[in-house]
Amino acid sequence: MSWKEGFKADYERLFVEEWSHYTGAILLMLVVIALMVNGLFWGVFGGVRYWGDQFNHLIGLAPLLDIHAPDEGFLTHRMSLMNIMLLLGAFTAALMSRQFQISRPPKLEILWAALGGSLMGIGASLAGGCTNGGFFNPVLHSSPAGWVMCAGLLAGAVIGLKLLLWTLENIEWGMQAPPTLNTPEVLTNAYPLIGFAIIVAVLYWAVGWYGSPDTVLVTRAVIVLLGFCIGFIMHRSRLCFARAFREPFMTGEGDMTKAIILALAIGLPIAGFLFEKKIIDPYVAIPPTFWIGSLLGGLIFGIGMIFAGGCASGSLWRMGEGHLKLWMAMFFFAWIGSIASALLKGAGLTSLDPDNIESFDITAIGYQAYWPDMLHGWGWTLIVGGGLLFAWYAFVRYNESTEKFTVL
Repeated sequence: MSWKEGFKADYERLFVEEWSHYTGAILLMLVVIALMVNGLFWGVFGGVRYWGDQFNHLIGLAPLLDIHAPDEGFLTHRMSLMNIMLLLGAFTAALMSRQFQISRPPKLEILWAALGGSLMGIGASLAGGCTNGGFFNPVLHSSPAGWVMCAGLLAGAVIGLKLLLWTLENIEWGMQAPPTLNTPEVLTNAYPLIGFAIIVAVLYWAVGWYGSPDTVLVTRAVIVLLGFCIGFIMHRSRLCFARAFREPFMTGEGDMTKAIILALAIGLPIAGFLFEKKIIDPYVAIPPTFWIGSLLGGLIFGIGMIFAGGCASGSLWRMGEGHLKLWMAMFFFAWIGSIASALLKGAGLTSLDPDNIESFDITAIGYQAYWPDMLHGWGWTLIVGGGLLFAWYAFVRYNESTEKFTVL
């Protein structure tokens, strides 16, 4: 093998061949821990809701919903920037693997995307976050709210699959896929070079902000780099929380679920160490929704992600791959999420209790539950968290062998 062939083989192995779900999950957790070391956390819905707030201001709905004008821009709002960088990272990975392709969905799937995105917006508003902010982060931050949303997501996934199966069996309209758009070969061949150019531009951007005297831009520089890495990793390994909850019930496959379990098993003790050393406040990523908001929000979000075809972060990286259905789902996720958040807050369901004297936030649908406080230390916290992860793994492993819980 010549040196040119060797470089090509290494490129194919790194940027074209699909990474293992487990490799992706471990790398993702390392990036999430890096965010936590810098006093940050990975979130998605906050940025999505910000986009919806901006749209409601644009169309004149914001004053009616009492949505205040955001003070920050799209690239300075922390979670908006993180989402944009996740999308850009996935787009870059799709270019470098030559997998970027504009994909147009059938008409019925456009309606599913609108319905699914809307339900995800409502569910995330109730749960205080999507699969990231309502499930993944609370579990990592040792809050039972994440596990309660997990139960809601599992139930919602089953209900969503049954509803989706019914539509497939009874609705024939709008199932014809549009013709595939052919990309010129000269453009496809240039994809890797464009991808490398984006990587260089992102590094230049991050270094420029990190060297700025503005402390806000210094923090945002970390998000620019790590958010980009999250999108790149998720695309290369095809990581998707929706699949983790959906696949055991749809096909009996459990690799995606086990990858997420592995990531949390690695992250839980490390996160606990960071909390103990007061490097980051655990409450910054624990929503005040335990248990009603977490359960109901998870149920609604779970149904929505089945029809949308992805969760929040999964939708973002698939948007970067060119799936127009997910662009539609994300639009309604943002718009309805903004409206639902405003209405729930206006109704007093998610607004913080002004008379609360506790050290944690309380709303009408729950509170910030933190296991080390509830269980009086980290011993039982890690035992309970590890036990729940093992129970989830055992269920998935059993179902892989028996398929007793598949619904399709």
